[in-house]
Amino acid sequence: MTLPFRKDLDKYKDLDEDEILGKLSEEELKQLETVLDDLDPENALLPAGFRQKDQTAKKASGPFDRERLLAYLEKQALEHKDREDYVPFTREKKGKVFIPKQKPVQSYTEEKFSLDPELEEALTSATDTELDDLAAILGMSNLITNNQFCDVVGSRNGIDKDSFSNIVKSEKMLPVFDEPPNPTNVEETLQRIKDNDSRLAEVNLNNIKALADMLRVNTKLKSLNIESNFITGVGILALVDALKDNETLTEIKIDNQRQQLGTVAEVEIAKMLEENTKILKFGYHFTQQGPRARAAAAITKNNDLVRKRRVEGDN
Repeated sequence: MTLPFRKDLDKYKDLDEDEILGKLSEEELKQLETVLDDLDPENALLPAGFRQKDQTAKKASGPFDRERLLAYLEKQALEHKDREDYVPFTREKKGKVFIPKQKPVQSYTEEKFSLDPELEEALTSATDTELDDLAAILGMSNLITNNQFCDVVGSRNGIDKDSFSNIVKSEKMLPVFDEPPNPTNVEETLQRIKDNDSRLAEVNLNNIKALADMLRVNTKLKSLNIESNFITGVGILALVDALKDNETLTEIKIDNQRQQLGTVAEVEIAKMLEENTKILKFGYHFTQQGPRARAAAAITKNNDLVRKRRVEGDN
């Protein structure tokens, strides 16, 4: 379908612009240049030289010369007369000298008081236990310990020392049991993988200390979890090499191994994810920034390809 505004432009397709400009006179070229000056400077379809009118009246002085420009600027600065100060500078100090205020020193005077002779005699002859009882009754708990306060108040009110509210007790520690072993039969599972069993769609080898490379011949497995194992970097490299030709696995988890895999293994993992477009989820925490960024970009690209195929299938 041809747009309406393009119908009138078809007759100008075969025009030769150079031929038309060559036939114009000098006066017509100046008039054309004047017309171009009035065009919109924000028009992105025009060349940069035609968007703004040349406002320079001077003739070109030649190519850019940095040393010459610096010498000219320095000459201009030296020839320019400095502005005279309205108030001449003198070394006279004006204003008051700052003197920090001194904080007042607090003084305490000891209060003098006198007791009745009978009360003073009773306190002087009282034992330590009687003084503790008196402090607890008067509410002076800061003068005695918690145990002494509990003995005095609890014995009077019939409260057991273990149930006294002022005593802070720690909570009992609950035992944390180890994770139960994985009941998966490794030999049977691996044999089913070798036999290309169509009923086997997911394998979980978590907490199992053995792994064999049987993924080259399997075309049914979709999810593989080998987290929390004792696989070294050499074993991961063998696994990555097998995954390059696998076209059915979409989710793989290899994180939390006994030791770090190393930079070489992480680079190979990122390279494998870039080549294998079927893997949509990959569970591993990279320690290097470069392989981490490459792996994230590869996983994003693989998911975008799946989404694109789904959209094209719906249409």
